[in-house]
Amino acid sequence: MDIELTNPPFLDPEIFTVTEGEHNGRAVLWISFSYSKDAVQEIKQKLPEAKWSQSNKKWYLQNSNSNRIKLGLSERTVGKEVLSKIPEHNLQPFNDFVNCLKLKAYSQNTIRTYSIEFAQLLIAIKNHNVQDLTEEKLKSYFLYCINELKLSENYLHSRINAIKFYFEKVLHRPKMFVDIPRPKKPILLPKALNASEIKKIINNTENLKHRLIIKLCYGMGLRVSEIVKLRVQDIDSKQMKVLVSCSKGKKDRYVNLPESILLELREYYRIYRPENFLFEGKNGEQYAVRSAQAVFKKAMKKSGIRKTVGIHSLRHSYATHLLEAGTDISLIQKLLGHNNISTTLVYAQVTDKNISKVKSPLDGIE
Repeated sequence: MDIELTNPPFLDPEIFTVTEGEHNGRAVLWISFSYSKDAVQEIKQKLPEAKWSQSNKKWYLQNSNSNRIKLGLSERTVGKEVLSKIPEHNLQPFNDFVNCLKLKAYSQNTIRTYSIEFAQLLIAIKNHNVQDLTEEKLKSYFLYCINELKLSENYLHSRINAIKFYFEKVLHRPKMFVDIPRPKKPILLPKALNASEIKKIINNTENLKHRLIIKLCYGMGLRVSEIVKLRVQDIDSKQMKVLVSCSKGKKDRYVNLPESILLELREYYRIYRPENFLFEGKNGEQYAVRSAQAVFKKAMKKSGIRKTVGIHSLRHSYATHLLEAGTDISLIQKLLGHNNISTTLVYAQVTDKNISKVKSPLDGIE
């Protein structure tokens, strides 16, 4: 089956055709074209990970979401293996569900997560039509998720939200979930690093690009998904502002560029010469989120810090340290891009100075 290329960043759709298929039992993307030395050279230069199949006489790539994005294709919501387990009579409801998410312009991450969660229901109900499920049947299914599958509260909330979307937005049954109880979510405080730990992490990151990724994540309170999407044009060194485009919730916001990083940022630009993304991966494409996470993990290990935190803790640390320095909570809310002030107020529980001044009665015993 041919796939239409939408805004392909590398390959000319007039020359190259991309099809889905299998090779040695693995899902691949076949790349076909009329033979020419220039076309072969372009494949080798722009897609060095592409391989040649002697038996099929075609070039191919692994059918992964990263490769699909690279070729300008839409990401897969669920894998072929999961789709094969959905009974045929529930495939159309699944497609209706995915199409509705797309029409409502949900993020690709949300579409993928919701699709996986909804698919689990369709697999579990086997021969039953999903449209015929009653409120009581859904309650039984959610109890099955708790008792048999041992889903955590957060996972169960995600599954309920996905199924709720189908019945309310696709089937237009808004009253289906009125009497279906939800598990109470655990209230978890954000895990932050202290200033000396962050200094250690920065000092133990020798690579200039990697050090800047860590510095900007902390210095501007960015999510890892936001740091890898930064473009050169988003940096305004005159106004000392950085545009964070289309972040979570599809919102733009401005954050302050740390003054202390300006010289290092200019040195980085002089050496690396990024053309589009500030932090480029292979062939000038967007730097991978996993690579940024690996950079942080390596720096943590080298610094001897044993806390079980990820790169997102730099964003938590940014908010916590601003609050400790007396920054108004409403300003922190804007800088973090939170819709609701209650999300930002969680950091107030971490930085409550009055509580830290309370002495244990044990200290009063001589």
